[in-house]
Amino acid sequence: MVSEAMPALILPLTEAAPHWTPRGALIGLDLGTKTIGVAVSDPDRRLATGVTTIQRKTFTKDAAELLRIAGERASSGFVLGLPINMDGSEGPRAQSTRAFARNFSKLTDLAIGLWDERLSTAAVERELIANDVSRARRAEVIDEHAAIFILQGALDRLAALSRQS
Repeated sequence: MVSEAMPALILPLTEAAPHWTPRGALIGLDLGTKTIGVAVSDPDRRLATGVTTIQRKTFTKDAAELLRIAGERASSGFVLGLPINMDGSEGPRAQSTRAFARNFSKLTDLAIGLWDERLSTAAVERELIANDVSRARRAEVIDEHAAIFILQGALDRLAALSRQS
């Protein structure tokens, strides 16, 4: 899993997809400043489920944990939520996500697909509030749920593309 040669490709989701094996789980990531929400798909890439929320420590430790999870799940690639501004521009959070992807790509040969995650956290927060989840519990699960939202959106997009072809 650790790449000795070329770093993994970092591409928009639809361009990364051809670089993944036809079957195999995808790992979805919601990068926060303090935590990383992690979700995984089934091998047929139909459904995203939550795995965990990683409390961020150092890049090396965070990356090692993500690679461990990816190895356990025999995953084919990563989907990384890219926080694009509402006007389509990229601010500091998107730049930070791209920097994480560049560093992470040096540690794996699994392609990394970037997926526009605009409003994912807001949508998840609304859903949790609608389900009467307490503020404390929302804080614990928001990043993992955002990762599920991001990965499910990406899976739905890939499924729609495969139906068109």
